[in-house]
Amino acid sequence: MPSYQARVFYPDGVKTQRVDAPDRQSVAAVLGVAPQHVLAVEELSADATDLNPGRQGAGMLGRKAGQKLGRKRFPLQLFSQELAVLLDAGISLLEALTTLREKEASEPVRAALDGVIANIEQGRPLSVAMREQPQAFDELVCAIVAANERTGQLSAALAQHAKYLAWVESLRARLIAACVYPVMLLAVGSAVILFLLLFVLPRFAGILDGLGNDLPWASRVLIRFGQTAGSQPLAVVFGLGLLALGCVGLWRHPGLRERVQASMWTLPGLGPRLRVLALARLYRSLAMLLASGVPVLASLRIVQDVVAAPWRPAVAAAAAQIERGERLSEALEAHDLATPVARRMVRVGERSGEVAAMLERAAAFHDEEAVRLTELLTRAINPALMLIMGVLIGGIIVLMYLPIFQLVEQVQ
Repeated sequence: MPSYQARVFYPDGVKTQRVDAPDRQSVAAVLGVAPQHVLAVEELSADATDLNPGRQGAGMLGRKAGQKLGRKRFPLQLFSQELAVLLDAGISLLEALTTLREKEASEPVRAALDGVIANIEQGRPLSVAMREQPQAFDELVCAIVAANERTGQLSAALAQHAKYLAWVESLRARLIAACVYPVMLLAVGSAVILFLLLFVLPRFAGILDGLGNDLPWASRVLIRFGQTAGSQPLAVVFGLGLLALGCVGLWRHPGLRERVQASMWTLPGLGPRLRVLALARLYRSLAMLLASGVPVLASLRIVQDVVAAPWRPAVAAAAAQIERGERLSEALEAHDLATPVARRMVRVGERSGEVAAMLERAAAFHDEEAVRLTELLTRAINPALMLIMGVLIGGIIVLMYLPIFQLVEQVQ
């Protein structure tokens, strides 16, 4: 009797099990689970070790693709969209993947597709082949493919996934565009301040050094800095460079970034809008998974890595509550994961059996928050930054010229 390795959904999570069954269709019956809970089935060799040269080649292709792809982002949105179009046109899965591979110009992306094609040629399902390429395909798309590849709805699910990624990218682009002006303002203001401190101030320091303690303390500190910058400019530049590198290193630290993100959510005006946008992404991810046939509990555990970091403990707690048999609306409300609109829509969806559609509508309702957030950045944060930079630059100039005014008074 052949042996199979199956990925099976259980209430406590997705598990990988080895099972002996007459054929693939009998795996669910042997395990005693519903057929839709078997996410993937892979045939094993008789000694439970994968000695098939073709599979070894597929694994080597996967590792090679992972090394080549590196930090380059796999064009997942374009891949989902184009594969859905080819499948809708009646092209077979293997031929569609080969077509996408042939048109691809990027060598790392071609290598990732080679790994998927090699697994498909060995008879593995698409979801299993995609999971062999974790550098290119996340668990969200793998779960969607696994839930739809047996039902003939793969192209529709991929098209929906492409729309979801387009929405995420549009939201990101809108927020980045809103942050361009503040970043430029900070860069120009910082350049002006450095010019005053490193070029203008050292010349004033030599002139005003003789005034001694008659100067205000702030002016004395500024003049001492100017003297240091004038005598050792390279050391000052090197120190500022180290400070900038230290700030970048701290920002790249995941723990610090999560704390900064959590603190931003507590800011008045900005925080509530950021929370609503994060919840809108949660609702869209859940709606897409539920519409694909993924159970609620498995969907919550999958989206736990998709939502913003401050929401992840709440999503995990909501999943645990659903595992105890409670409804989705109750779990979301208990852990502050439901806005008033989403809470009522999910309740209606539970009564009508259309939870996925109601979650999608709730997400669409909150899309307006992105527009309000960009308006907040334009109307509130930009003037505040201009005021701060103006005060800093003006304060440095006043402290530089204040000793000159005192000197003129002494001469008169």
